[in-house]
Formats: sequence, C-alpha cells, structure tokens
Amino acid sequence: MQPGFEPGTADSSEDELQGQFSLLSATSFEVTDESEDTHGRSETGILDLSDEVFILILRRLDPTSLLRVGSTCRTLFRVCSCNSLWTKHFQTSFGVPFATAACSISAKSAFRLVFMWRTLFRNLHCNRSLQEKLFAEIPFPPHKYWVQWLVLEETVPLPSVRLPCTDIESLWGIEKEVLEGKVQEKDEDEGRMLKFEWKELYALALEHHGSIAKVFQHVLNQQSNDHCELEAMFSQYSQCRFQWLFTYWLFRQPAPFDRQLRAIYLQWQKHSKRKVVSWGGTLCDIRYLASLHHITSDYWRGKLAQGDETVGIQTVENYFSMCKSLVAWILGRDWGRLKSKKVYEDTLEGVYLLLRREMQETLVEHERFWQVAKVQMTRVCTLEETAVNYVNWKMIETLPYYKLYLVSGNMVYLDHVQGFLHRKRLVHDWFFMKENTWVRQLLPGDLYPLLEFDTKISQDSLHGDSMPAQLSRVMWLYLHSGQTLYLEAVKGLVLQCAQASLGHFCSLSPGASIQPHVS
Repeated sequence: MQPGFEPGTADSSEDELQGQFSLLSATSFEVTDESEDTHGRSETGILDLSDEVFILILRRLDPTSLLRVGSTCRTLFRVCSCNSLWTKHFQTSFGVPFATAACSISAKSAFRLVFMWRTLFRNLHCNRSLQEKLFAEIPFPPHKYWVQWLVLEETVPLPSVRLPCTDIESLWGIEKEVLEGKVQEKDEDEGRMLKFEWKELYALALEHHGSIAKVFQHVLNQQSNDHCELEAMFSQYSQCRFQWLFTYWLFRQPAPFDRQLRAIYLQWQKHSKRKVVSWGGTLCDIRYLASLHHITSDYWRGKLAQGDETVGIQTVENYFSMCKSLVAWILGRDWGRLKSKKVYEDTLEGVYLLLRREMQETLVEHERFWQVAKVQMTRVCTLEETAVNYVNWKMIETLPYYKLYLVSGNMVYLDHVQGFLHRKRLVHDWFFMKENTWVRQLLPGDLYPLLEFDTKISQDSLHGDSMPAQLSRVMWLYLHSGQTLYLEAVKGLVLQCAQASLGHFCSLSPGASIQPHVS
C-alpha cells in the first residue's frame, strides 16, 4: 500500500494527490491569476492575513488540500509552498525527517519527487514501462538516473550491482575505502569493477550516512534537475493504474489459483464466449471482463476505496474470495441448476447493494462480505418460497419491493410482493373465465399477453398513447396499489377493446349477429 499522509485521510487524498502532482512541473508551477484582480478591493479577506497566520491554518490541511489552496492564486501558492508545511508531510508520508538546510531542493519538491518514485516502485509488478527502464540492461544495471532512486530501496528485484567504484561511491555516497575493503570482483579489461548485492549496498549506505534521512538527502542532492521521464511515467501510471492493477490481478495469479479465479469470475455469469476465449491473451478485452461484475466495473472507474487502487484491488480480491465460498455452499445444496444460478445472482446483487457505499469508502474484508452474503442468501430463499415457482420468481425480480426486501429484510416489502402476485392472479383468472371466451377471441394480439399471469410489464411499456401502453399503465397501477378502482378500469378497457373489435367484425360481415355476454 502506498504511504499515507495522515491517519484517517491517506486513502481519501491519495488519488487526487496523484492527479495534482502529475500536473505540476519539477521546477516551476503554473497558477491562475484570477484572484490577483481582487487585491484592490476595500474589504478585508483571507488574503489580508499574514503569512504566519496562514501557516497556522494551513498546517491542518492534508497534501491534497494544500495543493488545491495553492493553485488558486499567486499569494496562496507562495504561502502553500512553505517548507515548514511540507516538511511535516514528508515525515508523515515516508517516515523520514526532512532537513531543509541540508537539502538543495525545497521540501515541497522533495515530497513530490519521492512520492512519485515510491508510488511507481511499489507498483512495479504491474507497470511495464518502469520494468523496461529497470530490466532492459540486465545483467547490467539500469541508467544512473534510475539507479539513484533505487538507492532508497532496501529490496530491489534486480541482479547484483556491477559498477565501477567511482559510480558506486557517487550514487550511494559510500567512501572509497569502505568499498575497496569489500571488493568481490575485478575486471581488468573494464577497469576496477565492484559487485554488490543491492541489499548489501543499502546497509553500507545506511551505516555510512548514519540514518535513512541522510540517505534521502544524499539521493535528492545528487539528482539532476531533469525529471521529465519520472513525471511522464507517473502521469501515465495515474491515468492507467486501475486498469494495470486489475489486469495483473486477473491474469497473473499462480497456475492453480488462476484456474480457480477464472471459474469463479465466470460462474453463472452471462458472457460472450467469443470475448472470453482469449482470456489472458494479447487480444483479450479487459474492459469487457471488468464490466461483467458491478464491483470490478466500479474498480475500473476508480470508484472503490476513495480512488486508492491498492486498497480497491484488495476489496475486489476479498469479494471473489466470498464468491468462491458462496459457490461451494450453493453447490452443496440439492437444488436444480436454475435455482442455484438465481440464488447466486440475487445474493451477489444484494451484497453489492448493501456494501456499495462501504466499498467506495474503505477496504471491505472477506469476513464482512461473507457475513452479508449469508443474510442476503436467506432473504433470497424467502423470496423464492414466496414466489412458489421459478416463473413467478423471475416475474417479481424486477419489482422495486424485491430489491427493497433484499437490502432491508423488512416484511412489509415481502407483503407487497405477495400482494402483487395475488392481484396478478386475479386479473388472469378473470380474463380466462368461461364467460369471457369471446373477449379472448376478439382481443387484439398485442393486448392479450398483458393479461396473462406470467407476463412482465416493463416500465418502458408504460409510455405512449397506444392501447397497449394505456392498458399497461392501468394494470401497473392496480398491481402496485391494489385499489379495486383500477381493477374495474382494467376490465372496462379490455371489454371496450373487445367490443370495438366486434363492431369492426360486424361492419365487415353485415349478416352476422352476435350477442356477447358481459360479465
């Protein structure tokens, strides 16, 4: 996980902080001048406070808020760049005190550079651009610019360092005598070459400088003023980090877990076989796979854990761990395929509805997911018993009471579902009464299905002036309200349509004479 800024605010500010830093330059900053024209006003405002008072106020801000305030005008930019503010954030975020007097750059610039580097390095496993920079020259070390940043890391996933003594002395700041006493290899053709493990050099640098803070100072002082590559790579990471981490998580699991994850990810899930056949390949449609689940779709768009990609992917992993437990539990029941599939789908829907806001704010553990899933599964089974059969169950799934009962468990909503089914049955039974045979024979084909018990009435069909839309609206009002007035309106509308069809038939056959029985 990336370093936090302050307790309780790290996750919420990390995402925006990355966006803010990716827009700033290493040596210069652009700020708006819109507030400059307001200095001539006669009223006393916040800009009339002294720098000392400003700093007391700004000390309470996290790095993201500090950047926001500093981007409003030149005066606030100057105050928000104060070393005393960023020194505190440097130590809070990286656990290292920052000595302004001993460093050649400001605390704000140092914070920015180290934040970008640490963010990139801690996500090296999914960042191919940085991997190319660090691994391209193996067995030789990468470019000196990147080696200088690697000096800050105790564990580096690279082969042993093999560099001239002068380069190691310059990059790590270790005295020549110390290095010569630990020479492991000499190359007569290329001059004096030293070979060290990265961890060994880190320990030597720490011992030589006396503290990790002084190692940081050495690295920052040795760095050039040109950080274009770091900035460009960080900007790219900020834009693509959710896609990169999701792709790595989905396709880079160890072999046994990879097969399990794929099976659970696609379990009872509607998907295109054509798009899934290239799973993990270069032609695989990652965006499509992310869209198969609500939670992965939210992560893809940066909506989990307040935009913290690392915490967000942990929530996704915990969610599918819950899915694995849920599938095992369902398959252990003596249920048919259709019931098993629907219980699974509706349980996951309920879990997402209940935990959506929590997932957007913080990490959700496996135990929390499983606890909610068990409650949701119980409610889904209650709804299935209420529906009596699978046809009824599929019909009520679109009712607002269905989801309200899932998320609340309130029996009032279950009563509404039962009432809906009862009223649907009443309409069906009236329509199929023996004395209404003539109505069924004369009713237009687009109205007949609306009166059948197993027909769903979608909200899209309620709009318009057509006869099906009018009948759908009246049916909808009766089914959801239970008022007899609307039932009589349904009957009247149906009989009116049937009689209109009868009149049309009689006009085409003048000799015919039919006396309908109106119930």
